[in-house]
Amino acid sequence: NVARQYADILKQSLISTGFRPTLITIPAGEKSKTLEQAGAICDRMIAAGLDRQSFVIGLGGGMVGDISGFVAAIYHRGIPHVQVPTTLLAMVDSSIGGKTGVNTRDGKNLIGAVHHPLLVIDDLDVLKTLPRREFNQGFAEIIKHAVIADAKMFRTLQSRQAGEAPALQALVKRNIEIKSRIVAKDERDRTGERALLNFGHTVGHAIERAGDYRKFLHGEALSLGIVAACAISKRRAGLAPDQRDAIVDLLRQFELPTTLPKNFPREKVFDALKFDKKFEGGKVRFVVTPRIGAAHLANDVTLDDIREAVKDL
Repeated sequence: NVARQYADILKQSLISTGFRPTLITIPAGEKSKTLEQAGAICDRMIAAGLDRQSFVIGLGGGMVGDISGFVAAIYHRGIPHVQVPTTLLAMVDSSIGGKTGVNTRDGKNLIGAVHHPLLVIDDLDVLKTLPRREFNQGFAEIIKHAVIADAKMFRTLQSRQAGEAPALQALVKRNIEIKSRIVAKDERDRTGERALLNFGHTVGHAIERAGDYRKFLHGEALSLGIVAACAISKRRAGLAPDQRDAIVDLLRQFELPTTLPKNFPREKVFDALKFDKKFEGGKVRFVVTPRIGAAHLANDVTLDDIREAVKDL
């Protein structure tokens, strides 16, 4: 989708500064984020004569950033990666932190590497071309950051002016700061600090998979995952009902889903959970929030808790 608007502009810009770029495009959508697609990209790079002095630019949304970063991590055992995110979701979340990867038939990002980008370029002007649904899904990650780390930003989002410039510029910057700070404390996801960023993602990823990565955008599935996480947080972390309601209302404010369609295969959601990376040794690593602006990993959340939350969506 992005190639039609920006590929030639970027290519000519690189040529004008002495580079010899090779343009590689892949089909839009999560279905392209596979090991086979990564291999095909590497084959194209080899055929073009690219070497260890080359670098990869990922121009697109989160999927493109994930697979381009993965290719950069494995090509010649690692070459530099530059991210140019073109969606709000990618700007505030997936372009930060160095996690790259591809999906398998059993789950999201089960094959990947930590490979930090050399540079991330956020140009907010590209967001003007985003369809409203694509733009709004980015607010799921922003709301997640507010819930786990920034009560003040949560109140700012409630003011309904967050999507307007220059407020949007400040909002993107604040979300980069939040995620960067958390990542810096736990780059390799070992201590549990970085795991806080997974709030809403355990159920969210399972919903994406149950919908065959077509029914919901990532941010939409995350929105539903946040609702489920809030239900579990009420039970296991003492989240007050009015705070739960405020979170759900804010998701709705940005036209994000908070209930599953009645005919959605909920059992498929539960079946997908066992492939989630956030399960270790068969135990659930579930992020809960006791209040807006704080979160922690809980060790007492059960699969029955999750099943009940999914059933109630």
